[in-house]
Amino acid sequence: MKKYAIAIHGGAGTITRSGLTPELEAAYKSALSEAIEIGDKILAEGGNALDAITESVRLMENNELFNAGKGSVFNHEGKHEMDAAIMDGKTLMAGAVSGIRNLKHPVLLAKAIMEKSAHVLLANSGAADFAKDMGLEFAPDEYFFVQHRYDQLLVAREEGQIVLDHTTPGDEKKFGTVGAVALDVHGNIAAATSTGGMTNKRWGRVGDSPIIGAGTYANNATCAISCTGHGEYFIRSVVAYDVSCLMEYKGLSLKEACDIVVMKKLVKLGGEGGLIAIDAAGNIEMPFNSEGMYRAMKRSGEDLFIGIYKD
Repeated sequence: MKKYAIAIHGGAGTITRSGLTPELEAAYKSALSEAIEIGDKILAEGGNALDAITESVRLMENNELFNAGKGSVFNHEGKHEMDAAIMDGKTLMAGAVSGIRNLKHPVLLAKAIMEKSAHVLLANSGAADFAKDMGLEFAPDEYFFVQHRYDQLLVAREEGQIVLDHTTPGDEKKFGTVGAVALDVHGNIAAATSTGGMTNKRWGRVGDSPIIGAGTYANNATCAISCTGHGEYFIRSVVAYDVSCLMEYKGLSLKEACDIVVMKKLVKLGGEGGLIAIDAAGNIEMPFNSEGMYRAMKRSGEDLFIGIYKD
């Protein structure tokens, strides 16, 4: 049987052993395990990469541990504005949504935009109208309310700051985004990313996650990428596409390209975060220049790997 593989992330940042209680660490590992196993099962049964990453991300959107879907952070008005994107490495088709409110699963909307519209990126009320046309599930504000997220907003408002990195329950600095990349037995790769953005964000701020080429990208000829970090830097650096370009035009390996972009280019600019990446040969890279990144990977015939800290 041909090889398959999948990798996921749940955000990067200042994540240290001293900052996580054993109970919270176990909860994160359990959530990552559950999310990657559902994608791995789809791949093992011959399913395609797009469906695998969609289900893995959807599951993380259900978990309030992650800044996506149910666990999304609050904006300045005390609301949730969520972004998501998905891309098919075989066709280079992509779908993305920005500023969607009250939608339980933004990744499903991104996939519907890719498959059932003539567009790539929809935003705000127009995106909501399309989601309703597609029969996607909405939920009231109460569904998205998480107390520690709201507490973060109150602190950010008091300090008059847009919080570029929000705080996890363990009081760590963390860039909250979830994502998945996968290779299926048909040789196709795909990427998806979903996020609630920044605490106390204003003016319709959009990060890198829904920007194709910045936070999300997939091309069978090179790689599939999902990023997590300070979005403004990832947009300015066109991080996801930059990794692909280094592979396509300079002939670099996945590891070489990822190291240059994450560990050199981003660091020089002052951008903190990381990414997960996969190529059509099943190679996986998960570099990050922060203290930690919630991450997991599984290849056919290999054991599951789950990591949180830098070492």
